[in-house]
Amino acid sequence: MSNYMISISNTDEQRNDIIHDRKSNLKVKAFDLFKSRMKQRDGEMRFFVTAGNQTLAFETEGYKRHRQLLILQMISRYCIYLGLCEAQIHSSYPG
Repeated sequence: MSNYMISISNTDEQRNDIIHDRKSNLKVKAFDLFKSRMKQRDGEMRFFVTAGNQTLAFETEGYKRHRQLLILQMISRYCIYLGLCEAQIHSSYPG
């Protein structure tokens, strides 16, 4: 399994961390939907994670037809890092 680098934001007010894959140069940004806003950018993929009462959004940065499995692995590793073992990944907003 690959190792990913996680850039942690300096403020606790907003969770806007970035997951980096050094092999492909793909980045995935994490957003806490209750604390920050995000606009979907053209050509990028978006996923959502629910865990208990927490909802996180993830959007790629620099997406160039990378395998979807790579993106899901990056998100799942980030969830493990946060201790969200019961996290569920969704391809659309879980409403």
